[in-house]
Amino acid sequence: MTCEEIQDLLPGYVLDALDAHEMEQVDAHLSTCRDHDEELVDLRATGMALALLVALGIVALALMTGLKATQTLTTSAQRQSELLWAQLCADNALNALRLARQMPGIGVRTQACVQAGQTLQVRTEVSATPNPSFVRVDAQVFTAQQPVLRLTSILGRY
Repeated sequence: MTCEEIQDLLPGYVLDALDAHEMEQVDAHLSTCRDHDEELVDLRATGMALALLVALGIVALALMTGLKATQTLTTSAQRQSELLWAQLCADNALNALRLARQMPGIGVRTQACVQAGQTLQVRTEVSATPNPSFVRVDAQVFTAQQPVLRLTSILGRY
C-alpha cells in the first residue's frame, strides 16, 4: 500500500475500526515507514480524548439517572408521609363524630389538625341520606389548599 492509502486508513487503525486484513497491511507499512509517526501520535491523542469524552458523557448520564431516581423516591416518601398524616386527621374527625353519640348536624365544618408539626385542614361535610336514621360524612384533608385525602363514612343513630 502507498503512504497516501495508509494515511486514509490511519483514523480507522487508531480506533480499531479496520478489518483484520487492513490492520495487517497498516501494521506492515508502519513497521517500515516513519513518515506517519507524528500523525499517528496526534490521532491516538485525539482518540483518547474522544474516548474520555464519551466515557464522561456516559457517567454524566448515569449520574443524572441516579439523581432522578433519588428525586422520585424522595417525592414518593414525602407523599406517603403526607397521606399518613392526612389519614390520621380524617380518622380523628370521623371518630370524634362517632364518639359524640348523637347525630351530627347537617353542614360543613373546618378544623385544624396538627400532625408531626404540620398543620392540616380537615373539612367535614355532613349531608342527609334517603334514610333519616343515617347521615353521610365526608372528611377531606388539605395542605395549603391542596386536597390530600378524602374519607367518606355513614353514621347512624345510636
